[in-house]
Amino acid sequence: MIDWMGLHGNHLHEVEERHQLHSEALLAYKAMQLSAINDGIDLQLVSSYRSFDRQLAIWNNKWNGGATLYDPLGQPLVFETLTDKQKLFAILTWSALPGASRHHWGTDMDVFDYQRVKAWGEPFELVTAEYEGNGPCAELSFWLSDNMESFGFYRPFDAYTGGVAAEPWHISFKTTAETYEKERNAKALLQHLQSANISGLSTIEACFTEIFPRFVLNRGTL
Repeated sequence: MIDWMGLHGNHLHEVEERHQLHSEALLAYKAMQLSAINDGIDLQLVSSYRSFDRQLAIWNNKWNGGATLYDPLGQPLVFETLTDKQKLFAILTWSALPGASRHHWGTDMDVFDYQRVKAWGEPFELVTAEYEGNGPCAELSFWLSDNMESFGFYRPFDAYTGGVAAEPWHISFKTTAETYEKERNAKALLQHLQSANISGLSTIEACFTEIFPRFVLNRGTL
């Protein structure tokens, strides 16, 4: 059975010490990384596989005010002014529900240009501005647009359509990810969340029929 909710890591291989990728994505990533390096782009991983428990910790921290929440354009929101539903939608714009993250699959990763970020000298926040204009990862972003498809990768969050915000740093190994996409199931996800120690469960339950297609499947509203 495919582990699309990040409950075990039997499909994973270690890469670059603290990261793990699906065995089918690993070779493609390493080939793409070498090609980028040969073109003067130091393509490295920011985030790769993430377990259900790790995503749960991220979620609970955000729900309980431990991290800044943002609107779809990346502007910070005032946590204390948000209703629970507004908070739910704000978190989902940038972070997946535990069990619904593509990072559970090992096929998806966030990447950056390590050397240019290091030379930049500013705090790196993984925001769109860093991948545009004069941002340290702008050249990487252009390189990915021109080259990643030949290695089997694409951007699942290429543009904001009312669901997940645009994430130019997030790439996915398409053929393997498609297998996981087909396994996603709303009933199974909700049942598992109801057995987990997740903050905001009553709001998630009340909005679940809306948020599953809009954010988990990223069909958006636009």
